[in-house]
Amino acid sequence: MNGIYEFKVNTLHGEETHLDLFKGKVGLIVNTASKCGFTKQYEPLQKLYEKYRDKGFVVLGFPCNQFGEQEPGTNKEIDSFCQMNFGVSFPMFEKVEVNGDNKHPLFGYLTEKAPFQGFDKDHPIAQALHARFLENTPERLNSNDIKWNFTKFLVNRKGEVVERFESYIEPEEIASGIDALL
Repeated sequence: MNGIYEFKVNTLHGEETHLDLFKGKVGLIVNTASKCGFTKQYEPLQKLYEKYRDKGFVVLGFPCNQFGEQEPGTNKEIDSFCQMNFGVSFPMFEKVEVNGDNKHPLFGYLTEKAPFQGFDKDHPIAQALHARFLENTPERLNSNDIKWNFTKFLVNRKGEVVERFESYIEPEEIASGIDALL
């Protein structure tokens, strides 16, 4: 397999494209949502993109409505929201499912290559997420499924998944990993 470059995706404007368009770039793939407590991460994601794009870095955003229905908008509404509120200029794609029977194949690949490692028991938000899953859906704690919006996957220039970062990991905390790959 040729890493993430094997996959086809649709832009927010409905145009099919191949991820091989980003061949040779370091990437951060993120499942996003417009009405989530983590939505504010759009801003630091945009800053990372602006800081590193000239060195061969790209953020790829994939809206998803599977977590608390926090991405109810149309692709056009998502595009408008991201641009107006956060000045997002990194590539955004059509809304996808990241878990379950209709999971986009890209996210099947990502979760296979970077399995869930558990929540950081010392992080207060991670503790809250762990408690929520333990109470409501304990079986999900033992799966590699994406747990919530703004899970991030760092990909090297070969399209290989290097690391997975759960929702509560702020984009700024990933900067040293990006630097190491550039």
